Amino acid sequence: MSPQHPLAAAVQPLVDAIGGQALAPERATGDDVVLSWEGRPVVAVRLPHLADSLDHLLADMERRHGPLADLGRKEKQNVVRVLEERGAFALRHGVETVASALGVSRFTVYNYLNRENAERDAT
Repeated sequence: MSPQHPLAAAVQPLVDAIGGQALAPERATGDDVVLSWEGRPVVAVRLPHLADSLDHLLADMERRHGPLADLGRKEKQNVVRVLEERGAFALRHGVETVASALGVSRFTVYNYLNRENAERDAT
């Protein structure tokens, strides 16, 4: 993969955001996504394992907001809302992992989720 290629440069922020890995197309395996430019393979994207996705989502939230445990209640509620939108709670142990990262109990995360769902249903 040529780092100077416009397609490789354009997709790199997306690859980073999802926790993937950009590879030379010839290194692609069956599950990698090969992107082409004008009919020529330019970059392959290796998607992250599902088990790593929640850790990556939490790291992204921490980059955006600072240490999650140090956030105020409103900010933590916002983080939970964003994580729910991204599917974090569909993963096994998602609530427990998020609660630990936020420095709150599982019960508190469930309260944040219930509050968010009640507000959504009211509108």
